[in-house]
Amino acid sequence: MENNSFKLKWPTIIGYSLGDVANNFAFAMGALFLLSYYTDVAGVGAAAAGALLLGVRFFDAFADLLAGRVVDSVNTRWGKFRPFLLFASIPLMIISVLVFYVPSSLSHTGKVIYATITYAGLGLFYSLVNIPYGSLATAMTQDPLSRARLGAGRSIAASLTFVVLAFVIGSQIGGSDVASVQATYLHYTIMLAIAGLVLYFLCFKSTKENVIRTVAQPALGVSLRTVKKNHALIMLCGGALFMLTATFAVTATGMFYVRYVVGDPSLFTVMVLVQMFIGSVLPAFFVPSLVRRFGKKNTFLIGASIGFIGYLLFFFLSGWNFFAAMAGLCVASIGMGFAMTVMWALEADTVEYGEYQTGIRIEGLTYSLFSLTRKCGQALGGSIPAFIMGAAGYIANAEQTEEVIFSIRASIALLPAGAIAVSFLIMLFYPLTDAKFAQIMKEITARRAAKAAEDPETQAAINAVTASQAPQSSQA
Repeated sequence: MENNSFKLKWPTIIGYSLGDVANNFAFAMGALFLLSYYTDVAGVGAAAAGALLLGVRFFDAFADLLAGRVVDSVNTRWGKFRPFLLFASIPLMIISVLVFYVPSSLSHTGKVIYATITYAGLGLFYSLVNIPYGSLATAMTQDPLSRARLGAGRSIAASLTFVVLAFVIGSQIGGSDVASVQATYLHYTIMLAIAGLVLYFLCFKSTKENVIRTVAQPALGVSLRTVKKNHALIMLCGGALFMLTATFAVTATGMFYVRYVVGDPSLFTVMVLVQMFIGSVLPAFFVPSLVRRFGKKNTFLIGASIGFIGYLLFFFLSGWNFFAAMAGLCVASIGMGFAMTVMWALEADTVEYGEYQTGIRIEGLTYSLFSLTRKCGQALGGSIPAFIMGAAGYIANAEQTEEVIFSIRASIALLPAGAIAVSFLIMLFYPLTDAKFAQIMKEITARRAAKAAEDPETQAAINAVTASQAPQSSQA
């Protein structure tokens, strides 16, 4: 009998999570510091930086679709997804250094061109690593609790990475000596690149692809038809787009808030600690329990509601007292932590929904569409604040007007609250509940059993995977 729903042990979950630590050595650096780096260190104008980030991130989003198709067309002795963690990670880590090293000798136009090329390259190779990494979770197990734990594990790993980077690097880049700040970025990005390669290797060694697919390399037309019929995936992408817009608007505006509204750049680390540790790491521990009690969809809706209320509190308190404002941000981030953590498990479930609709598993293209949404959310959340501040009259490294101060407060609180409200409305109609997923899994299992009875090769593959799962089949 096929057993793709076995429970993963914690060493496997932790090993998988290390991959997201490595991912965020590139991704979190961009989310936390890139807008500030371009405007205040590299000397790129705010409007140009906003346009650059928006355009390149939309390019990255569609590069995800290409990466998803590449992943779906690959099948090696190491699996479909794990090899990319070894081979595509090398150029990714190299370019992650070049992104934060815009030559000061270039003209403004030259700097914009250099930044565009290097950031686009970063996005392309990030897709070739992150799409297989995210898809790998769907191939490791189909057990709902194990998937929730994988989502929680990678959320905790990513959030801790954000916190560490903010504390270690954020505390050293608040000065006005541009050359010194540039040297700090170069030093740390080189160190992170080396560490990232090690972590990708550990992730590769710790994981295994277990789920059987009846069509190993589906044709492009078949893959596109499968996505088109996957209504759950399309709705999840819509909800995720606005949720991620909210997240990245806060992240991109954080340095501007503490520097110009609060007047103390050293408090950036406190803000990131609230947002990523109290708001993201701690909630991740409770998500599996919430999923067991309320289901994944309702856990997302609960988190979105808490996040909306928290960002409204944050806005009203953001111009009064920093630590009172952090209380509002804490409430918002806890809600966001619930929603963002369970979102990974929801994405994994949409793979089975697509298989249920068409009979074809396409983890790569499914995850790439979800990642496209993530990139679009990052593009909107990371660039809209730049446009808002630019329109209000923002001038780098200068005392800001009241209009600019208000634009920063609106970007970091009102913009996220509005985006979350839209996400909640979309996910309210999301069709794939846990009860529906259980029904789908019974149907898929029955189909596979019927196919195995007719096809000796399929049965042999199922038997091989079942045998390889035996050492891990105990309760996690």
